[in-house]
Amino acid sequence: MSLSELQLKTGYRKGLDDIASEFYMPCMSEATGYDRAVGFFNSAIYVISWPTLRDFVSRGSKMRLICSPVLSPHDVEAISEGYSSRMEAENATRLREQIQSMVASPFLYKPTKVLASLVALDVIEFRVAFMEKIPGHERIFHEKLGLFRDGNGNTVVFKGSMNETWAGLSADGNLESVDVFVSWEHARESQRVNQEKAYFEELWKSEFSGVTVRPFPEIAREELISAADIKGWPDLVDEICREIEAAKRFTESGHGAPRTLRPHQSQALQEWERRGRRGILEHATGSGKTFTALCAIRDALKKQEIALILVPSEILVAQWRDEISTTLADLEPQLLICGAGHVRWRSESLVGPWSRPGTRPRIILATMQTAASDDFREILRQGQHLFMVADEVHRLGSIEHLKILSFETGPRMGLSATPRRAGDPTGTNAILGYFDGIIPPPFTLKDAIESNALTPYLYYVHPVELSPGEQDAWHDLTRRIKQYAARNAKKQGETDNEPLKRLLIERARILKGAERKVPLAREVLLEYYEKGQRWIVYCDNLEQLQKVISELRKGGIEASEYHSAMSGDRVQTLRLFDHQGGVLVSIRCLDEGVDIPSVSHALILASSRNPREFIQRRGRVLRRADGKAVAFVHDAIVVPLTTSNDDSGVDLLAGEMTRAIEFGRNALNPSSITDLERIALRFGLDYEDLAVSGYEED
Repeated sequence: MSLSELQLKTGYRKGLDDIASEFYMPCMSEATGYDRAVGFFNSAIYVISWPTLRDFVSRGSKMRLICSPVLSPHDVEAISEGYSSRMEAENATRLREQIQSMVASPFLYKPTKVLASLVALDVIEFRVAFMEKIPGHERIFHEKLGLFRDGNGNTVVFKGSMNETWAGLSADGNLESVDVFVSWEHARESQRVNQEKAYFEELWKSEFSGVTVRPFPEIAREELISAADIKGWPDLVDEICREIEAAKRFTESGHGAPRTLRPHQSQALQEWERRGRRGILEHATGSGKTFTALCAIRDALKKQEIALILVPSEILVAQWRDEISTTLADLEPQLLICGAGHVRWRSESLVGPWSRPGTRPRIILATMQTAASDDFREILRQGQHLFMVADEVHRLGSIEHLKILSFETGPRMGLSATPRRAGDPTGTNAILGYFDGIIPPPFTLKDAIESNALTPYLYYVHPVELSPGEQDAWHDLTRRIKQYAARNAKKQGETDNEPLKRLLIERARILKGAERKVPLAREVLLEYYEKGQRWIVYCDNLEQLQKVISELRKGGIEASEYHSAMSGDRVQTLRLFDHQGGVLVSIRCLDEGVDIPSVSHALILASSRNPREFIQRRGRVLRRADGKAVAFVHDAIVVPLTTSNDDSGVDLLAGEMTRAIEFGRNALNPSSITDLERIALRFGLDYEDLAVSGYEED
């Protein structure tokens, strides 16, 4: 059989087609050659179609992969002046570090070792592409092109938004599609195939204008080969395939091709089951926690359990309702919504009959505020038949929600990127105790980026000095905080920390509302914003938001507002922004629950000492979307006046630097925080020792 005997369509779209089984794997089964541009290097582990891999290798087939390196703006500048040996060395070092990280990852080490083995066996050859700089444009090599070749001279070309995943193709929440062209059809189609073949060859030989392609750096290749398992790689492939099959139990439905669990989701569910179906998924924002939980709910409904889903906001009620209606449509579950404007549950006393054991699939979706109410708790039928899922589970540790942790249930699953409550060990311990701890291992932001679940990002810091008046106010509050803490330290027994917390919040407001942030917003947008991009500007309060919008409009940049008190239609505002792009100026409404995957840029003006807030804001920008290769995060970091000599600057910088280091550590350009490290050292701070600290503002 050859490629020409396959029954291929002219295009495939996720939702209508199973791209993996209908297109990708059949082509891999017949191909003797496969050429692919894969974006970043870590994407390469998703190129391999696992069930067909052994046969591909046994036929003597070869792959040629072009990937893109991680580049800082300084590197891009250097490319415009010509590729240099310095850049070669820096790129090699970064690739080597990335390989080390992938091998160390509990989610990636198996596919990485398979990839390493195929490189060692000369089945796969890598080259690296660099885009030359065009002034005023952010450019990255992210070509979506693939070519399958067989021994009879036939070629299949595909182009489009398809991204391979470990378990299949386009098996995530994105709408993916590919256009397919074949060499054996009419002259026009054959001409298109020949053009794409010629284009890939020009890229491979570094003959295409504007792109520099170089061999994979030798020290990086040696690092990769050192992880190879020449004899054992087929066994690793078998293990991966078994894990894929095991995951299907959670996702199988009777309606078309199901979404497929990613490795970290499948591993988490299997470990959750092993631990008695209890635990918290500590997974990065945007890594698919909702879908993971829905897979567990699907299994629970088949066991005739009743699902109780708790969420903190009206926005999340709407999103869970939509996800349930699509992901679980084949089960036709009855859904009762409690809270967020839905009152029928109370007027008709529905929670009791809805939560009793029964054979009909039933789901109760409630806000945490409603679930904590006396009316809800008194009529809920508790027991082992009840499966609780708590989204943003850290919210259950607040004083008003702790009552929920007395519910008697069977299985329990908590979801949060940051389940531990900052500055609240009591609330944290209550949550961890109720859900029986965190399911290991956590799926970190670094894991999510390397696993292709989130978009890589570049991080830019913009230092902002306090005004003289703000500096004086900060110094005065710092003095009062230290005095209060010192008095409390001398007291025996329990002390009232609320006054101290109020002082800390009052002082934090100085950073959040620093007056020089407003003109900075205008400067950043004028320098970086391009029409068609999608920017979110995070503000702290309504006053700051209005000032930013006014300042942007003075600079000729039209901006829309998004917040809970706005007079317009919030849903329509998000739809227009998602469709047309532009600048959206927001307050905390986007911290939890709002999904706009197409957002490519963020400017963070709202300083926060709560790690959850800045982690969630970053996560909003890193969600994957068609055509989005890299995200950009701009951060306004408040620093003391250069003329200030008092030691209160240490307290100021500690919180700001914690956030900057957290952001910079996982960015494509970790050198972005170098200037801030110098500032920290000037004030006697060791940035390596800065610990995440802060407090919850429920």
